[in-house]
Amino acid sequence: MTDAGERTAAPYVPPPRRVAGARRTPAGPTPEHDAPQWLRMFAGVSWRLIVCVIAVGLVFYATAQVQLLFIAVFLGLVFTAVLRPLVNLLGKVLPRFVATAVAILAGFVFFAGLLTYVGISVANEWEDLSVQFSDGLTQITDFLESGKLPFTITSEQIASWIGDAQQWVQDHAGDLVGQAAASAGSVVEVFTALALAIFCTVFFLARGEEMWTWFVNQLPARVRQSWVDAGGAGWYTFSGYTRGTVIIAVTDGMLAFAFLMVLGVPLAAPLAVLVFIGAFIPLIGAPSAMVIAMVVALAANGFWSAVTVGVGIALIGQFEGHVLQPLVMGKQVSIHPVVVALAVTTGTLTAGILGAVVSVPLVAVAWAVFSHLRTVDPPMGADAVDDEVKPVDEVAHVEDGGATT
Repeated sequence: MTDAGERTAAPYVPPPRRVAGARRTPAGPTPEHDAPQWLRMFAGVSWRLIVCVIAVGLVFYATAQVQLLFIAVFLGLVFTAVLRPLVNLLGKVLPRFVATAVAILAGFVFFAGLLTYVGISVANEWEDLSVQFSDGLTQITDFLESGKLPFTITSEQIASWIGDAQQWVQDHAGDLVGQAAASAGSVVEVFTALALAIFCTVFFLARGEEMWTWFVNQLPARVRQSWVDAGGAGWYTFSGYTRGTVIIAVTDGMLAFAFLMVLGVPLAAPLAVLVFIGAFIPLIGAPSAMVIAMVVALAANGFWSAVTVGVGIALIGQFEGHVLQPLVMGKQVSIHPVVVALAVTTGTLTAGILGAVVSVPLVAVAWAVFSHLRTVDPPMGADAVDDEVKPVDEVAHVEDGGATT
């Protein structure tokens, strides 16, 4: 019995125990939890991709505004990667700055001698080449008029095309002069970029390590080691790609020169230089040099000589891709051919020939830095991949012990 004024105390009910690791159910529905899980995940990935695209676009925009500076620094890094082994070798017996000067002078003498040899070869063979070229054009015209092809082109049609071309040049003479003036400005920019590149190369070779150490010391201490690791991986890949490309280009040029000399193709030295330059432009450089060499062989020695030149240079390209690149570059640069094609196409569409040249080393450096800094999960085996693609009814059949059919 209780007094009338007293209240009966309600029995104590303990709150439900919360299991560790369980998610708390919201009190009421919210827009976030109303959305499906796949939509929330897709939205999170989308805005991150948008931020990355904006960042990459800003980098391209800033690079385009200082394109001359970018070219100069890139060339300076290329010269540094090529000459650094020679500077390190000479630095054992000479002061660093003296070794740098000797290495740069040796590189300049090499390229000047190469250009001089090409000029002398063109001058010595020009008269014979003009006669051979005229005879070759006559052979080509006779072949086109012979009817051996599905179509026939007469000499009158060729003369008409030449006359139309001359008339077009006369009609657009003013535009051509303007383009020539713009090209003259481009030549000045090229020499300016080269001068700045050589200036940067001197300090990169002589004080490169000190400059890198100074830069790293300006960063917070907690991120210095990451920058050191990323910079080391990037420079290892870039220098390996640059030196390997130079070695491969020199080898291709020497093989092409010997091959063209054996066939008796005129201007073998200039054509070999074109093959050498084409090796620096992935995918499109070597075929372009091959086409030019075939045209010269066709005009000078006839159809079968041109075919032989095309087959020979194509074989040199196969030797480069399957033997030289794996042997020279090794694992320093490992990029799938599909990635190379996409990078070259993107670089060409963005910045022309310059983009085609710099796209592959930039992609290689970016991938090397990313691969060095990322944390890789254990790879999946073939059995695990097969389990992932099993049909749903087969998985249910296995889980039921074979009871279902």
